[in-house]
Amino acid sequence: MLLCCSSHDDHEGPVSEKLGRIQFSLGYSFQDTTLTVKILKGQDLPAKDFSGTSDPFVKIYLLPDRKHKLETKIKRKNLNPHWNETFLFEGFPYEKVRERTLYLQVLDYDRFSRNDPIGEVSIPLNKVELGQLKTSQPQSHGHRGHLRYTYNNKHTDPYVKVWLMHKDKRVEKKKTVTIKRCLNPIFNESFPFDVPAHVLRETTIIITVMDKDRLSRNDVIGKVYTCIYINNIKMSAVKRLIASKINAFVYIIYVCMLFIFIMHI
Repeated sequence: MLLCCSSHDDHEGPVSEKLGRIQFSLGYSFQDTTLTVKILKGQDLPAKDFSGTSDPFVKIYLLPDRKHKLETKIKRKNLNPHWNETFLFEGFPYEKVRERTLYLQVLDYDRFSRNDPIGEVSIPLNKVELGQLKTSQPQSHGHRGHLRYTYNNKHTDPYVKVWLMHKDKRVEKKKTVTIKRCLNPIFNESFPFDVPAHVLRETTIIITVMDKDRLSRNDVIGKVYTCIYINNIKMSAVKRLIASKINAFVYIIYVCMLFIFIMHI
C-alpha cells in the first residue's frame, strides 16, 4: 500500500475569498490494484444558505471519466463537516492511475434547486509525490473556488481490539495501547483468555485494528476473524481479511493468539 501526504495547489493568483479546506487521504495498493480515497473532513467552509450555514457533500471523480462518480453523505448545517468515508477505485493498474486526475468537488446541497458549488480540487496523480509534504494558500478562479487540500496519513493512531466470541456472542474484550502517529506500530502485547478445551470448536476471535480519533468516532482500519479447532496434534485456522489496509502486524497478533490457546490447553 502506497500512502502519500501532501498539501498544495498548482494554481496561481490572489486569494479572493475565504474558501476553507478539505482534508483527505490517498493510497494505492499494488497487490489489489486499488486506489483508495478517504474523505476526512472540511474546515472553515463558506456559508451558502440564508441561514448562515451550508449542507456540504463531496463528489469524487477520476478524470477524464465524468460518467462515474462517488459521493459522500450530506452533512446538514455544518461548516466544519467530518465525513470519514472511504472510497475504492478497483482494478486500476498503477500506470493507468498515473494517467488520471483526482477531482473533488464540494457542493452545498439544495433540496429545491441546483446544488451550489463551494469549491473544487484537481490533482493530477502523476504529480503526486508519495510521502512528501507541501503547503500553500487556497486560490480562486472566477466563481469556482479552489479549496486548500491536505493528504493526511501521518496522523494515524492505531490500536487493536481483541474480542473473544462464543456462538456469535461476545464473551470478553481486550485491547492494546494506542501508538500515536505511527503507520508501522509494534505492540508486543499478549492477551491470555481462559477458554475450556471443550468449547474451542465454537470459539472465534475477532481482531480489529482501529484508528483512534479524539474528536469523532474511531475508524476501523481492518479486521481478522479466526476460528480455532484442535484435534490431538492437528490444528487448523481460518482467517479472513476485511480491509485492504490490514498490515502484517495483525497476522503476528493472530499467530500469537493461537500459541496462547495451545499453551493454555
